Amino acid sequence: MPGADKKPKTLYDKVLDHHIVNEQEDGTLLIYIDRHLVHEVTSPQAFEGLKNAGRKVRRPDCTLVTVDHNIPTSSRKNFKNVEEFIEENDSRLQCTTLEENVKDFGLTYFGMGDKRQGIVHIIGPEQGFTLPGTTVVCGDSHTSTHGAFGALAFGIGTSEVEHVLATQTLLTRRSKNMRIQVDGELPPGVTSKDVILHIIGVIGTAGGNGTVIEFCGSVIRGLSMEARMSMCNMSIEAGARAGMIAPDEVTFEYLKGRPLAPKYDSPEWKKAVAFWSSLASDEDAVYDNTVLLNGKDIIPTISWGTSPQDVIPITGVVPSPDDFEDENRKLACKRALEYMGLQSGTPMQEIAVDKVFIGSCTNARIEDLRAAAKVVRGKKIAANIKRAMVVPGSGLVKQQAEAEGLDRIFADAGFEWREAGCSMCLGMNPDILSPQERCASTSNRNFEGRQGAGGRTHLMSPAMAAAAAIVGKLADVREHVSTSPVLGKVQPHVNISQQQEEQHHEEPTTEDEFDRIMDMPGGNEPHANTSAATASGASAGLPKFTTLKGIAAPMDRSNVDTDAIIPKQFLKTIKRTGLGSALFYELRYNPATGAENPDFVLNQEPYRAAKVLVVTGPNFGCGSSREHAPWALLDFGIKCIIAPSFADIFFNNTFKNGMLPVVVSDEAALQAIAAEARAGRELEIDLVNQVIRDAAGAQLAAFEVDGFRKHCLVNGLDDIGLTLQMEDKIRSFESKRTLETPWLDGSGFLKRGARGATMIQAVPVPKTNRGDVKTEPLEW
Repeated sequence: MPGADKKPKTLYDKVLDHHIVNEQEDGTLLIYIDRHLVHEVTSPQAFEGLKNAGRKVRRPDCTLVTVDHNIPTSSRKNFKNVEEFIEENDSRLQCTTLEENVKDFGLTYFGMGDKRQGIVHIIGPEQGFTLPGTTVVCGDSHTSTHGAFGALAFGIGTSEVEHVLATQTLLTRRSKNMRIQVDGELPPGVTSKDVILHIIGVIGTAGGNGTVIEFCGSVIRGLSMEARMSMCNMSIEAGARAGMIAPDEVTFEYLKGRPLAPKYDSPEWKKAVAFWSSLASDEDAVYDNTVLLNGKDIIPTISWGTSPQDVIPITGVVPSPDDFEDENRKLACKRALEYMGLQSGTPMQEIAVDKVFIGSCTNARIEDLRAAAKVVRGKKIAANIKRAMVVPGSGLVKQQAEAEGLDRIFADAGFEWREAGCSMCLGMNPDILSPQERCASTSNRNFEGRQGAGGRTHLMSPAMAAAAAIVGKLADVREHVSTSPVLGKVQPHVNISQQQEEQHHEEPTTEDEFDRIMDMPGGNEPHANTSAATASGASAGLPKFTTLKGIAAPMDRSNVDTDAIIPKQFLKTIKRTGLGSALFYELRYNPATGAENPDFVLNQEPYRAAKVLVVTGPNFGCGSSREHAPWALLDFGIKCIIAPSFADIFFNNTFKNGMLPVVVSDEAALQAIAAEARAGRELEIDLVNQVIRDAAGAQLAAFEVDGFRKHCLVNGLDDIGLTLQMEDKIRSFESKRTLETPWLDGSGFLKRGARGATMIQAVPVPKTNRGDVKTEPLEW
């Protein structure tokens, strides 16, 4: 695909440019999406939208579906079906709804009866569905994980999930380029999780806003693919749209033999590798921002507060609000210490923990489990640990770990060995913390209530979490390392048979298995359902937004995350409406009594009728890509949010719902607006003229808004309907794509056979013990 344009380009520029279907004068891009991953939480409303509009899924072959977020991780020994297995009504409804949609639209599905089921960001790479140079999206913010392959991968909201299902494209704009270069060597005991936590501590959770981060340098090149995935996974916690690492021999070695990757050593494989090798950033490519770090300066890192930027070396002490110069950080530190139940000056290694969680899309791969097992082998968890869990990221990871005997190591130490799923990472399932319980967690977020209402989360690497389980306190793993061989770098003591390592094909054997493994429609490549562009697919559009007048509620907070806007227990819905009562739930209500908190602004008059939210702190809406946050605001009655800055995905999601996020970066203007809100007076948001006025009509501030987004809001236009008018351009792009990158077409199809649907080939056990494959640096 590389063209005649010789301008030096970054990795991000190259991948983005290869996917542009259309570019408007204002810079709005329509880009093609190569890979779409779907799960149960962010898809029900999208499929409902397709059905209501009479639309099909345009590219079933480029769509892969699984369940992961709110399924139980208890034993599936007696699993028969979702209806009987999942006890919680709302979780069961989401999962059964997904299975119905999979059948209705003919999609490839890894359900709970399939050993390939797992966390969506683990099964994509595991199957070879994730490939270098592709665009990858999912209704989940940690889609950035796939950037480890040199893919442009990012989370999207439910409206965009529907957009991709219907058109296989997305509307977007160019991001800035940010380079984070880590050179040198990592000290003993330091892993990729420590590196990314350290980076977020340096640049902050808004440090990457508006950018795509490229990770590079000798430290990054020395990481295994699984370690790189952990790095890119948490790019979103630094505020970035995506994180990327240039593909290299480590990448290609990982992909060999994966069932949905090009067949190894075939002409197609060689063509693919040649293309993938061309993606690395040009030597003289220009970046908007560069951060240089030295690996030797990083030691095992752990979080202390309620934001991923609240991190400190394990050898440090709990900070004080006085340690921060910025007033927003001072206030945030004070709130975090109160929530976490910590005292400034307390050594981190003196903090006792109640539970330990090893899992999540960040750290539930085989190398992660090996690293943790190395620490706990031959030991027992401390007496004060109420519960310690190991949750493999997929059925195949679980299978390999059991073949290596890791499950027995964990069980002998006192850990629970679970089935694949997101588990306690976000607590949408039965695996949760109780109020005030403290958890050593390998997950990616430590927001208030993230792992359970009132729960307290400390982020760390798998090895550090394992050490905490053994000691009963936050611990420095360098003091608690087994002298046994390093798991992941040498042949494990339990050998994997050659038969297990070889790729194999499996036929379903029962009617139940036929039902679980859905068939795909037949057809010729590129398998596009272009009938979605017919007149029957017309949409009713959105309400027009021109001028909004109403009460504005003031909020003096920074880094207001999506879990605070609407806690995860309210996300188990298949509808877009009815979420207003859950808005800011843990701030609005006393968790013990359910009574209103009279101090919270939205419980006060006149703010119960607020139409505008004025936030004085930066980075509003950080966290999840789930669209439930704007849905909750809109259902409450808030159609406009004014803030100095927004998290990228939340910012985008508001427009998709006919809402207006307004950036006011001028501090004096923002304070003038906030003063009107505190006085209980109305504001007027004039989108047509792009100004904010007070109740008397005096202008308080002007604001910028993208021309295309403004056009859609003012006219109440539906993105999908507009995109489907470009059917000819989309089809032309698909034809060119088939010729230039044929390995992206159809490889996800299930094959038809005389007996009906059959499984695609199962992934081989990843060969991460060979000497020519780099693994996480754990040899201490």
